[in-house]
Amino acid sequence: MFSCSPPAQRGKMAAVQQLEPIPTPARPRSMHGNSHEMDVDMDEVMPRSKSRPTFGSGPQRGDTRIVVIMYSAGQEKIVSVFAEVLGKPCRLKTSFDSVTSADQDFVVGILADQAKADVARRNRELVVAIHAHCVNLGMPPDTFLSAECDYEFLYTDNPFFRRDLSRFTSHVLGQINHHETLMAKPRTYFISTTFPDVSAALPNLDILTVGADAVEIRVDLLKEPLGDGKFAGIPSLSYVGQQVMLLRQRTELPLIFTTRCTAENGRFPMDNPDLYWEYLYRAIQWGVEYIDVELWLPESIRKKLYEHRGSSRIMSAFHDFSGTFKWPSRHAEQIFLRSREYADIVKMIAIINDHNENFELEYFRSKIRAEYPDSPPLSAVNMGETGQFSRTLNRVFTPITHPLLPIIAAPGQMSAAEINQALALLGQLPKKNYYGIGSSSSRTAASQAPFYEKCFNELGLPHQFASVERQPKSTAMDAWCNQRNFGGAYLNPPVSFNSIVANSPFFRSVNNGAGPILTEAARVIGMIDTIIVQSGSSSSASSAPASVPSSPRHRHTGSYGAQGSAVSNHPPNTSLIFDNASWRGILSTLTRDLAPSAYFGRAAVVLASSSDDAASVIYALKALRVGKIYTVGFKTPLTLARDLPIEPFNSLESLQRARTVGADDSASPFVVVSALGPEKSNIVGMLVRVFGSRGAGAGDGAGGNKGKVFLDLADGGFPRKGDPGLVAEQSGFAAYGAADVTAFTTVETLRLLVGQNVPYSFVRLASGRGLY
Repeated sequence: MFSCSPPAQRGKMAAVQQLEPIPTPARPRSMHGNSHEMDVDMDEVMPRSKSRPTFGSGPQRGDTRIVVIMYSAGQEKIVSVFAEVLGKPCRLKTSFDSVTSADQDFVVGILADQAKADVARRNRELVVAIHAHCVNLGMPPDTFLSAECDYEFLYTDNPFFRRDLSRFTSHVLGQINHHETLMAKPRTYFISTTFPDVSAALPNLDILTVGADAVEIRVDLLKEPLGDGKFAGIPSLSYVGQQVMLLRQRTELPLIFTTRCTAENGRFPMDNPDLYWEYLYRAIQWGVEYIDVELWLPESIRKKLYEHRGSSRIMSAFHDFSGTFKWPSRHAEQIFLRSREYADIVKMIAIINDHNENFELEYFRSKIRAEYPDSPPLSAVNMGETGQFSRTLNRVFTPITHPLLPIIAAPGQMSAAEINQALALLGQLPKKNYYGIGSSSSRTAASQAPFYEKCFNELGLPHQFASVERQPKSTAMDAWCNQRNFGGAYLNPPVSFNSIVANSPFFRSVNNGAGPILTEAARVIGMIDTIIVQSGSSSSASSAPASVPSSPRHRHTGSYGAQGSAVSNHPPNTSLIFDNASWRGILSTLTRDLAPSAYFGRAAVVLASSSDDAASVIYALKALRVGKIYTVGFKTPLTLARDLPIEPFNSLESLQRARTVGADDSASPFVVVSALGPEKSNIVGMLVRVFGSRGAGAGDGAGGNKGKVFLDLADGGFPRKGDPGLVAEQSGFAAYGAADVTAFTTVETLRLLVGQNVPYSFVRLASGRGLY
């Protein structure tokens, strides 16, 4: 199953069972059928892009060097799994010297004992060396290889978390950028695990991380048991590595690695700064997303960490517990200027004695923003009860706690719910009405209200949520969205832009008659599933919704004008933004167990009864840089087809040609996505079988179809004849269902609507079935 060999003999990807449906917005069939079926370029109907479509923090090519895996004896299988995740074949070699440019399209495996001979003199411009160590074989890993490798992946054999390897690989190779996504949010928070053993946090991690954008592991608070009730003064790298591994296996959120020193309310000793280099650089090798580097460390260490950070990001940290620190001082400004030299985020925290010092911090924050606009983002708060007000005003990585944590990481820390409640009391988070707008055919609309209410309650948000039904040609949607306290809405099923605007005087009149703002995704896809309210100046970063900075905005300047008679009830300087979150849900599902590069240049098949149903799928596949898309059942609009070869299956001959193209799997369809309804499951199953075998009478069954992906977007709650997902697994595909997409879409929808993060694992937990 895990042997390394040419593509036609690659090991089968472990199939992923389709998960149960949950009460979250699925990617359903369109409300208005074939609104894109005419041979019309939607750019002539909606605003033309001023630049090429971008996908924000979407998949990138990243590090294209040859990936070499150093593995332990008897662990050859890990090389194959790395190869499958990256979408490449693999081969085994005996030394780094034997790796040449001819191995560019392979993942290479070298036995650890053999790698020791020449790993130190490897061609670093040609290869990236990853030391893969199974902790079940014992700890620590080989210390020489740990020191010499570019990255180190620690894993358990049973259970094995493929998604952990996918996330690790995507991050260290720079194919996914978490930092860019987070810095586009209006607010970000991180929660600190203050447990002496993170295992104690794992059972409640789904709830602990609601509202958090990252999880901090406080290395200095870890207590490594030595036996007889004793603990190590400093947890060993071996123990810390296992703790990082356990935490990463149980959360999809980025991690922050912190070794807080004794002078700054931590427990890490300060007598040997080189110890910090050893631990912090190892965290970079482990693929930790954020590295907390304290400003007191020697400049040589801070500079070296910054220059060797790879895809990780450095968070420069300064804490002052003296009680004499003054924000409106030259000293504070110098601290910032020193911090920014080797940082991607600057964190400054001080303890204060007077409430007015919170306002001094805000003056400092605005001064820094004005005088140093190109500097890294500033995260600054005051400690203690007196400083809690500053935590409501900070927008970049505010530290938060949770009632389930044993201790707070710093004096005055608040939970995400407490911060939101304080903002509401201060009038900075006014109560809004949010809607789930469905149709008479939308079975899930009513069941979604309790879930959103649960999320609002867990986050301490004052808002209300209601599920409502949209009737064709009704003006009720205008009434819901034209309330002064309208906060936003999602549409399930999505509705075409034209259908929303054409018959609505209100939507034609918003944004001073310019019409709704469209994100790039909404413009290209043409289907709207999220309506976002942006308050205040359009240039205000504080009010920008989560994903808008990731793609250019486009105001509609066509024939809709301000000719409607509707008068907006929204406060002044309020804009409505139309977006599409479904494509992100599809993208996240497809990259959960595979790195984005697994799809680069590969062929895909999309099945749908209309282009509306297929639009989000095609947009996600374009973001994954697939090489070609075969379509079944619909005609692709010109806007979606641009810059991508698309071939419709319009005959048995074209189907057979796609099935048999190429001497190996690389040119045949790698991913099949079905947006057909459950009543057509037999047709879907038949096509999956076609691409799941290499011609009639293939003796190896799925043997010619190793590592392919099938995604079924049909609602599993409806009766169906046959199960395409089961057929796909029997045919050698890894199968995913609508439940996976709906959960990821819900995560994105909540980020867009309320700017807060609800982890995928909590979405699944709230549905009545835990992910793990």
